[in-house]
Amino acid sequence: MNRSESKYFATAARMDEAFLKLLEKKDFTYITVKEICEKAGVNRSTFYLHYETVSDLLAESARYIIDQFVEAMPHDTAEFMSQIQTRPLEELYLITPEYLTPYLNYIKKHRRIFRTTLEQASVLGMNDAYLSLNRHVFIPILNRYHVPLPNQKYMMPFYINGIMGIVNEWLKENCEDSIEHMISVIQVCIPGHQFEESQR
Repeated sequence: MNRSESKYFATAARMDEAFLKLLEKKDFTYITVKEICEKAGVNRSTFYLHYETVSDLLAESARYIIDQFVEAMPHDTAEFMSQIQTRPLEELYLITPEYLTPYLNYIKKHRRIFRTTLEQASVLGMNDAYLSLNRHVFIPILNRYHVPLPNQKYMMPFYINGIMGIVNEWLKENCEDSIEHMISVIQVCIPGHQFEESQR
């Protein structure tokens, strides 16, 4: 990366940081380009060099937060994915407290941006991230559980949208219910025996 590229990305990072700080204090719909520029110490033309709209900045900030979440996960994601075919089946049941606790903790810590991205999901086109997750993680897991192929395309959207629906409601309530309670709700809604029965 040359010096001009480094400066470009450093400026974008300042605007990301300014936006996230503003989002902690006010709703997304009330944040203006002017405020972002003032807080980041850049002019409007610099903002529009990087983004067309504040929604574009939101999308980039959301991706940054998600990337940070993946880095913060206590499990080696790459190792997990490479071992899907050999891991014991009970380790592939991804709604255990071991997997859900860090996930829910991170959402609670960054609840304002997660709530905003959920509210703006149609604008941001975040479904691509879920489709990628579905293709690379969940489908291989369903194969290990011998879930019939015709059923897979229906099951994973059901589970993913179900979990996201629960999380969305939790975010609307500012994550007031405990993480332990939320894990119990998710486990009641998505019982593991459905996967176990697929093996028979």
